[in-house]
Amino acid sequence: MLTGPKMHFDFGSVLVFVALAAAFLAATLALGGLLRPATPDAKKGLVYECGETPIGRGWFNFNPRFYLIALVFLIFDVEVAFTYPVATVFRRWVSQGRGARAGLEIASFVAVLVVGLVYVMARGDLTWAVGGAHQDVEPADTATAPGPAIADGRGRLAG
Repeated sequence: MLTGPKMHFDFGSVLVFVALAAAFLAATLALGGLLRPATPDAKKGLVYECGETPIGRGWFNFNPRFYLIALVFLIFDVEVAFTYPVATVFRRWVSQGRGARAGLEIASFVAVLVVGLVYVMARGDLTWAVGGAHQDVEPADTATAPGPAIADGRGRLAG
């Protein structure tokens, strides 16, 4: 354990580094605020559409199934990330006599994820229905939906 002047010097150098970083941040933000022009414009408030004039409102409902499928993908992506390192050293563990335990751990890990997949499939979250029976979200009324001003297709601001 470090004690005495060496320890204070280490903490002091970290403190100086954090103080210099905060001062640099404050200085660059203040300098940017002084130098950049402040010319608000209706065109600058438009939604950015890759350089194109936006068509329609920027506020609309996504089907929640996009999120569910993305989460299931992330779960199994993480599974591969956790399983691959074990699989690469499994042969060495078997030669050292630790293969049964490692195999059991990996099998239980995959079993938990398979149970989760069966659960998600049983709920019907992976079935994709276009309109109709499985529609979870009512479509938004685009005439009253809140959102930023939009262009009418000819570059002019609508409504």
